[in-house]
Amino acid sequence: MSAPLPRFYTSWTDAALVEALALDNRGAFAELYERYWHRVFALAYRKLKSREAAEEVVQELFAALWLRRAQQTIDQLDHYLLAAINHRVIGYIRAHRVRTLYADYCQNLANEATYETEETLAFSDLSTAFRRGVALLPAKSREVFQLSRLEHQSVAEIATRLNVTPKAVEYHLTKSLKLLRTHLREFLVALLPLLVFIR
Repeated sequence: MSAPLPRFYTSWTDAALVEALALDNRGAFAELYERYWHRVFALAYRKLKSREAAEEVVQELFAALWLRRAQQTIDQLDHYLLAAINHRVIGYIRAHRVRTLYADYCQNLANEATYETEETLAFSDLSTAFRRGVALLPAKSREVFQLSRLEHQSVAEIATRLNVTPKAVEYHLTKSLKLLRTHLREFLVALLPLLVFIR
């Protein structure tokens, strides 16, 4: 295995390297990269706490340095690179925060949609089961129940309307509620975990 070749540009000043870089000198760029990569990476890593994120912003910084080599004026390279990496780190953090907030927003929308769908289905099923239970009641009990619970009439009003005693109205209401509870018991047992989850 041969020893690595000595770097030709190691003795050059930053200013000389920047001048050579502006003239498309790849060797000067490679020397700048070797000279400053670890320093800017360490700063990015300290702020981002992620090796991958730090490597990403450092690579972007040096790519931009090469791509804009002829357009930019750099007086002090170390100050320029440290300020540029700070700027890129801030941009990365902002973008990451926006992505996280957007992901949370999308997740909340999905959760709400699921919640509303399950809630709507559950109460639609309950409503259907309730209507079926009412339909199964004996005719007189069903009539009393509907007047009381659906038309909100009092016991006295129902007794007068149906020409029965208030005791008879109360008997039919008690009977109706007992029959409905029995009819809906299985449905409510199945629905209970979902109701607990929804609340």
